Parts: sequence; structure tokens; C-alpha cells
Amino acid sequence: MKKLSKTIIAVGACQIATSCASLPEVAHERDDAVAIALANGGCIDAASLKWTREPAGFSVQNGAISIKTAPRTDLWQRTYYHFRNDNAPALQMSTGEKYFSFVVKTDFSQSHHRFDQCGVVMYLDSENWLKASVEYENDSFQHLGSVVTNDGYSDWATTAIPADVKTMWYRFSRRADDFCIECSHDGVEFSQMRVCHMRAAADEIRFGIYACSPEDSSFTAVFTDMKITECAWKAHDGQQPD
Repeated sequence: MKKLSKTIIAVGACQIATSCASLPEVAHERDDAVAIALANGGCIDAASLKWTREPAGFSVQNGAISIKTAPRTDLWQRTYYHFRNDNAPALQMSTGEKYFSFVVKTDFSQSHHRFDQCGVVMYLDSENWLKASVEYENDSFQHLGSVVTNDGYSDWATTAIPADVKTMWYRFSRRADDFCIECSHDGVEFSQMRVCHMRAAADEIRFGIYACSPEDSSFTAVFTDMKITECAWKAHDGQQPD
């Protein structure tokens, strides 16, 4: 997997640093992307971002990562459609940290064809992954949704949103091997989209951003305001475990 090119990405109030040497001196027990980011105000080290399949094109400039999709790229496994698609590009970092949140803003104003999509992803292997995105449908509506794939079978949970929505924030949170995906129109107030368990995510995981065009299409997705925070998905305080 190839690393992101060595460019400093300004993100909100901080920067994605080109290397650990660019960050303040902080002691770490291991070379862990999330641990380093948490110790440095949420700033993500660009050297920790690696491609799981490269896109048709990408650029890093003015505080944004742009990904150009290739036609007929997608992630899906078996359920209902009985096909397996496993060629969408993903830009991810690795971590063994069990409690954290990852925030990113997506701009999909150039999407124009059915199923064009971009969002957050946790791609562990071809049969274990999750993603959340807005998928273009037509001039009237699009789908805000998520897919969770455990042991080679995908599900798909969606809701229709207006076609004139062109940006969306996501917050991906981990609590051990349980995960929460939230969305927001303004990056301040987040609403829950999905809570799920990932059987293959007991230890180190890889997560980040993705974009793809499952049909005969191509568009450019733009990602900004990436940061790591302490886990914003708080522990359950209601009914106690059995």
C-alpha cells in the first residue's frame, strides 16, 4: 500500500503533518496514528495515511484531499445482488487504540450519476468492512446510508435526503470492537446513523476515507476538516449488561 505524498494538509485549526518529526515531541509507547494524533491536538500525520487501492487520481492542496473516482468501482459482498465488488480506493490509517473518534467533512457537489458516493470507511479485508456515505440517485433525491459487511455478507441501511445536499460531515467512533457512525450538516450537531459490531475488529483496524462510482461514471470527491478526537460516543449508562 502506497503512502500519501509528503504534503502538509491544513485542516481547520491544525495541520496534517508530513511526518512525526513535524509534530511536537511527545512520547508514545508505539507508532500508532491515533495515539500520535490524540497527543497532538487531533492533527493527523500524513505519513500514516496509506492507500488500499489507489484512485484514478488524487490531489492534496489548500487543506483538502481530492479523490477522482474510476468507473465501476465499488464495495459490496454477496447479499441480495449476488455479486462481489471489491475495488473501491480507500485512504486509511492504522491503529490499535480502542477508544477514539474520527471526523471528516465530505463535498460531493460533482457527483452526477447513480450510486456516485464518498464518505468514511473501515476496510479490514474484502469480507470485513463498513462504510457510510451519500449516494447520488437522481435530480430529486439521494441516499444517506451505511453498509456493514461481516464475514463476507453486506447489508445496506439508507434514508432518502434532498438532491440539493452537497456536503456531509461524518463522525466514526470506536469503543473496542463496537462502532458508531454519525452524520452532520454543520460539523457541530451530529445524529446517529448506525451502531454495529465488527467481528474482525478486535485488535488493530484501518479506517479513513473512500470514494467510488459503481456504474459508468467518474467524479471528484473532496475531503476536509479531518481530525481525531477522544471518543465522542460515550459509554452506555442505562440497562446494565447481563
